[in-house]
Amino acid sequence: MSTPSESAHTRRSAGSGRGPALDSQPAIAVLCERPTDRPPGLSALSGVEFRYCSATGLAEALRGARGLLVWDYFSTALRDAWAQAAALEWVHVTAAGVDTLLFDALRSSDVVVTNARGVFDRPIAEYVLGAVLAHAKGSRESLDLQRRRLWRHRETRSVAGAAALVVGTGGIGRETARLLRAAGLRVRGAGRVARDEDPDFDRIVASADLAAEVGWCDHLVLAAPLTEATRGLVGREVLTAMKPDAHLVNVGRGPLLDEAELLTALRANRIGAATLDVFDTEPLPADHPLWEAPNLTITAHMAGDVLGWRDTLAAQFADNLERWLAGEPLRNVVDKRLGYVPGAAAASGEGR
Repeated sequence: MSTPSESAHTRRSAGSGRGPALDSQPAIAVLCERPTDRPPGLSALSGVEFRYCSATGLAEALRGARGLLVWDYFSTALRDAWAQAAALEWVHVTAAGVDTLLFDALRSSDVVVTNARGVFDRPIAEYVLGAVLAHAKGSRESLDLQRRRLWRHRETRSVAGAAALVVGTGGIGRETARLLRAAGLRVRGAGRVARDEDPDFDRIVASADLAAEVGWCDHLVLAAPLTEATRGLVGREVLTAMKPDAHLVNVGRGPLLDEAELLTALRANRIGAATLDVFDTEPLPADHPLWEAPNLTITAHMAGDVLGWRDTLAAQFADNLERWLAGEPLRNVVDKRLGYVPGAAAASGEGR
């Protein structure tokens, strides 16, 4: 027998823009890491009651709430508070990836989930281009020599004519491909379905065939969402098949990559270098062996966080809130079975 909250979720329409017909002032729970860490600009919005809370107060805030803004975008608190979400219709998460949000009961409900698709595309693409340039120009070694006050002339590589394989052909992967191509690289994509013609990639290969394809590239870029199909996608087989001087960049999610196998490959000089912005455990523990790995650059999950990014996220939510109040279709509706926004593929001509 289903719980009262499950029954309520099952009864609701699955429409993405039905709007709050029952309440003149519907409640929206706002999940923050800390109650004081609030999204900017929400106080200027009218027509709703905002209930700010941290994870410990989410269950109380959800009672009777019709919407949820997940500002603490890596939180898994909704799963624990689900029994109190009987009135919930819409969840907006301020991240492109929804892997930490989704769970079976949410997937099977008719609660609509929207995400922050589009906000991070260009910043992350710029980060990847910077990582590619830094690797080609030997920036890590230059910084080390500078610290040691050593003047050592070296020759570096040109990125023009180099090959990059971008795993993930959604908005972030495509913006990355466009920037890399502008810098003179040859770029292929890897997605769910292989295709010979594409507006942003020379061609798209199947992610399932990644081990057979990575020998082509000088830079392997992971920009895919984390799903059951992509978890552990890059492990020993793929790393072994890479060029011995190849460079791996992960801006997707940590579990796309087997970190232990990467550490082994770097220590054995089986690949040239890696740049990681995401990890299995975040923050990365201070005693983690990756900190001491050779030829590895680590950043603190910040590839998409440019100045003003919080304002952009809040403005994106405000636009969807206005649509929800007006009963209009919402933007960036996630297919909860797939784990990403399929409309991104349709809008750009991709078949991810």
